[in-house]
Amino acid sequence: MEKLTFDKLKRYIDPDIFEFETTEEIPPLEGIIGQNRAKEAMEFGIKIKQKGYNIFITGITGTGKTSFASSYIKEIAKREERPKDWVYVYNFEKPAQPIAIELPAGMGKQFKKDMEDFVEQLQREIPKAFESDSYDLQKSEIIKKYQEKKNQLVEELNTLAKSFGFVLRDTRTGIISIPVIEGRQISQEEFQQLDEETRKEIEKRAAEFEVKAMQIWKEIQSIDKQARDEIKNLDNNIGLFAVGHLIEDLKGRYKVNENVLKYLESVKKDILENIESFKSTDGEDMPFPLLMRKEKAFLKKYMVNLLVDNSNTDGAPVVFEYNPNYNNIIGSIEYESDFGVATTDFTKIKAGALHRANGGYLILQAKDLLSYAYAWDALKRSLKTEKIIIENISSQYGFLSISSLKPEPIKLDVKVILIGTPYLYYLLYNYDEDFSKLFKIKVDFNEEMELNEENMKNMASFIKTHCVENNLKPFDREGVAKVIEYSTRLSEDQDKLTTRFNEIVEVLYEADAWAGLEGSQVVTGVHVKKAIEEKIKRVNKLEEKVLEYFKRDIYLVDVEGERVGVVNGLAVINLGDYEFGKPSRITVTTYPGEEGVVNIERESKMSGRIHDKGVMILTGYLGSKFAKDFPLTLSARVVFEQSYEGVEGDSASSTELYALLSSLAEIPIKQGIAVTGSVNQFGEVQPVGGVTHKIEGFYKVCKEKGLTGEQGVIIPHQNVNNLVLTEEVIEAVKEGLFHIYSVKTIEEGIEILTGKSFEEIYDKVYRKLKYYYGLLSNKKEDKGDK
Repeated sequence: MEKLTFDKLKRYIDPDIFEFETTEEIPPLEGIIGQNRAKEAMEFGIKIKQKGYNIFITGITGTGKTSFASSYIKEIAKREERPKDWVYVYNFEKPAQPIAIELPAGMGKQFKKDMEDFVEQLQREIPKAFESDSYDLQKSEIIKKYQEKKNQLVEELNTLAKSFGFVLRDTRTGIISIPVIEGRQISQEEFQQLDEETRKEIEKRAAEFEVKAMQIWKEIQSIDKQARDEIKNLDNNIGLFAVGHLIEDLKGRYKVNENVLKYLESVKKDILENIESFKSTDGEDMPFPLLMRKEKAFLKKYMVNLLVDNSNTDGAPVVFEYNPNYNNIIGSIEYESDFGVATTDFTKIKAGALHRANGGYLILQAKDLLSYAYAWDALKRSLKTEKIIIENISSQYGFLSISSLKPEPIKLDVKVILIGTPYLYYLLYNYDEDFSKLFKIKVDFNEEMELNEENMKNMASFIKTHCVENNLKPFDREGVAKVIEYSTRLSEDQDKLTTRFNEIVEVLYEADAWAGLEGSQVVTGVHVKKAIEEKIKRVNKLEEKVLEYFKRDIYLVDVEGERVGVVNGLAVINLGDYEFGKPSRITVTTYPGEEGVVNIERESKMSGRIHDKGVMILTGYLGSKFAKDFPLTLSARVVFEQSYEGVEGDSASSTELYALLSSLAEIPIKQGIAVTGSVNQFGEVQPVGGVTHKIEGFYKVCKEKGLTGEQGVIIPHQNVNNLVLTEEVIEAVKEGLFHIYSVKTIEEGIEILTGKSFEEIYDKVYRKLKYYYGLLSNKKEDKGDK
């Protein structure tokens, strides 16, 4: 048992350990503080390039995971090779399956521009070539040559028709033969009025004529075909003359890329096959907007969709996707309405985060990723196949089948960094069989770090960094020392500093604001203290209301006098943005019986499993200490008075045992001493959490009701190092108005609470339990006699 002196209640930081006057004199922080394990894991995860070695950064909120990942990876990425560009082009063989082409960084942008210039030249050069006198002359000669042959055959056909008594006439439906009788052409009505014999004779001659005319017709058709072929060949030659040098020029620029050369050859072939579409592309002769859109769509085939442009990328890309839904991760195919019909083409393929990060790093918040339907599955599928497949989400999961594009998959080489809480990490690890295969590197951020000279200097540099980046006033040595002391309070350990840097940063901002309000050019320890106090004042309304209830005796807790079976226990109320200690009266009643120690909270279903376990341990302790000569026959009721929200945890088990011993021994307990700590079956007091807040909570209640100089708190000896108390409590201890005791065993604690030796108390407990046993034994014997 030890009565703690004031110097053990907090870790004081001497400002004189710093060699600077203000943070202006020191360099800013490079890297991160106190996360050597995480940094080493990160370095290894970045270096290893094998499949599946993606990274999951885990730790509690506010430890700097995101800022570390961003800054560290950006620095690494600068030294890595810049990845290639990716473009999509039209597939002339399978239009619904656009072709993906990989190009050196910067070349994709140039290729897109070259093809745009190429299309402009097509629209200018091809019509110009077909408008030349040379083309008209050559075409006229071809037509004339074949027209003369055709005219001879037509004349021959007319002569043949005349010999059979027919005249040929050209109509809209083609050339027809008309019978001639007595030098006059007869109509169809006249033909029907002829006698049957004459009609049959004419029909016979018509059949014979058709047989002989068929050969001439074939020759005429052959001449027409030859003329068309020769004109088409002429058009191709003219088109090739206009386009060929443009294509060859492009081939020369991209000769190192076989896929581009193959594509350009397909472009040339398509242009020559559709040369008619280029003879007039200025749109002046197109009366309808629909025709103009078709013309524009036709030319779009020769455009380039620059999906990924790394021309301005410095090293490997680092992409932080803040909205990781399915389309933003995997890419998408957009649609537009054309007269009420949804249409799309390869130019509407949009890159996702995986495309932009390809060849580099993709950083995602795990919570955000998992909150979007199908995004996690899409990411896993891409990492497993090492391909990015852009698919419409509806068709991917069979919701709705619509006609869409199927772009060629793009090979994927990316390191994915997920950032999330330990809860999410273990949830994925245990319930997603793919997770451990795809995210083999765990970067675990610690929530605290050692309080040593190196880390204190790093903390000063950390403060300097934020002063520079956020235009804050410099902190003097005392201000830095107070920030470090506040950091130990957040860690609840005199030898540790917190790594929840977001809470530290809030104090820096607010201390700077208070310094500004006072007109100071430097942030001092006074300003830091003011910032912390005002921060608490903004969020401690509930604590003040609770203290008011204690003062008005709405919450019944005595802080003076003595009572049998009554002990003040300590709990912590955590509101998220603020936590504080709240005393609770624990009472125990005992009497003869065989029910054992009954937890009233448990019976009323207001007790958690850990608290139930703590109460059960009490029976084990009583049995081991007092029931070795006779059975333990006892009925006891243990309860947290005025508890309406339920009880959990075993930090009150020692408190309950003290009350139980007091009730059995009928020895009163000092009400000015509150207790916290768990206990095992051997009476050893065990450490608990939140001791700083628990002590401060009881001190505030004592202060409200009046400090007597006899009040204090008993804590486990292991928790002494967790004390980071406020100056007010420390001053009260220093002046002897409040006391803090550390104990190792129940025996030590009961002596403090009662002022009597534990031997005397235990003797009375033994006698009482033996008395209970005797009463029950006699009662059973009396029943047996009857």
